[in-house]
Amino acid sequence: MASLAAPSNRRPSLLKRMLPRTLLGRSLLIIVSPLVLLQVISTWVFYDRHYDTTTRRLAQGVAGDIAAVVHLLEREPGTVDRLQVFRLARKTMRLTVSFSDGGRLPASTTRGSLNIFTNTLTRKLTNALDEDVGQPFLIITRSLDEEVEILVQLADGVLRVLVPPERLFSPTTYIFIMWMVGSSIVLFAVAVMFMRNQVRPIRRLAQAADSFGKGRDVADFKPEGAMEVRQAASAFLRMRDRIRRQIDQRTEFLAGVSHDLRTPLTRMKLQLAMLSNVAEAQNLESDVADMERMVEGYLAFARGEGTEQPQAINIAALLRDVVGQMRRDGVVIDLHVEEAMTLPLRQEAMRRCLTNLIGNAGRHGEHVSVRAGRRRRAIEITIDDDGPGIPEDRREDVFRPFFRLEQSRNPATGGVGLGLSIARDVVRNHGGDLTLEDAPDGGLRARIWLPI
Repeated sequence: MASLAAPSNRRPSLLKRMLPRTLLGRSLLIIVSPLVLLQVISTWVFYDRHYDTTTRRLAQGVAGDIAAVVHLLEREPGTVDRLQVFRLARKTMRLTVSFSDGGRLPASTTRGSLNIFTNTLTRKLTNALDEDVGQPFLIITRSLDEEVEILVQLADGVLRVLVPPERLFSPTTYIFIMWMVGSSIVLFAVAVMFMRNQVRPIRRLAQAADSFGKGRDVADFKPEGAMEVRQAASAFLRMRDRIRRQIDQRTEFLAGVSHDLRTPLTRMKLQLAMLSNVAEAQNLESDVADMERMVEGYLAFARGEGTEQPQAINIAALLRDVVGQMRRDGVVIDLHVEEAMTLPLRQEAMRRCLTNLIGNAGRHGEHVSVRAGRRRRAIEITIDDDGPGIPEDRREDVFRPFFRLEQSRNPATGGVGLGLSIARDVVRNHGGDLTLEDAPDGGLRARIWLPI
């Protein structure tokens, strides 16, 4: 199995960092961006055309009524006639008018507009009053829900006019904005529900592929979703069936090979047992034992663990079992497990992996340290020794089948060159990886990474 690609150190661009990373997020961005753009353009066109035009015409109407009141007051001086004009303005124009004899407009008054609507209203009303009234005036706007106060300077006093908000402001503005916002929220909710249903089959396919890569059963997986997703799911199922078929065929073939190889070795061992008084029999027995051990190693590597099903395994208990066996063989080992950890693993395969790694460390060093703990979304197991280590440029070579740093091919000094190959194959079949690096205190460190 090829080694995992090293992560790229190139920093993504600002635009890529700002974009959503999930398919659901990007799909919603594709749907929502044109919707938001359309809403912004529609709102701007509405404000620029409808609201601006309506406000200007309403302001002109109010300015014309105020100009009429001013004209009547200038033509009919006197208190009685003035009250009649005020009653007429309230009845026909819906304006509340009063007069302050001898009053003068303040020299300066701050008129803070609350928002864009009051600002537009004040500007339109100012232009209209400039055109129709022709007298000094002051506009006081507080909010769109309160009356607008207009003070007009006349020759003998100040005319105070209170304009109700419905004469200057059209409620269609609020209605339009509410409809725009409401429809956007409804469309966004519908888009979220629809895209979640479309993304769910893709997520299930990714989970099934990840589980199958870790050696777990995905028997309940079925193609669903859009046509393209169903095609990808069907291709995955066909690939799964082909891999299972090849594993079964290889297992059956190697079972026959194992039987065929072991039968003549067994006969040779029986014949050697009958020749115990022959001087050369002892050497032949040693050679047969070496052959049997090498055949077992070859078959263990070639057979893999395709027939063993994963089950929940206590990592700490497994490590204590393996380390206990190694200690009985005379290896000095320091074991430390940070917490209780359980993973679905092929127990015998993982036992063989740990036995190979700890056994290698014990053969090449005087002291072995085994550590296990949880690291984010993975479990990490490190095996350190104080031996001579492996040169950095040869660390990937030792994972190749039958490769040995010691070239004499003597099993007593270097095995058959399959221990590390089998170990990495087991770890990667569980979705993790096995790497070699320098130990902190010298020697070699084997690092196992198993995803949770």
